[in-house]
Amino acid sequence: MSGSRNDPERPTLIPGPLAAQEVGVAPATIRKWVQLGHLKPAGKAGRAQLFRLEDVFAAERAARGTNRRVR
Repeated sequence: MSGSRNDPERPTLIPGPLAAQEVGVAPATIRKWVQLGHLKPAGKAGRAQLFRLEDVFAAERAARGTNRRVR
């Protein structure tokens, strides 16, 4: 069953706008996370950067964690 969606050796890659939609941020936020080094593209399709969904969620958790105030 090589190449299936659940194949751990071939993760599903999604474009930036879809990644942004999945975590509830603007596409510009995804681009900013890349600029800041919080998120690394896993591939390209033409000019579009592609991301692993688990990497996007990790970057989102990290970004939300740094914006929280501790009382």
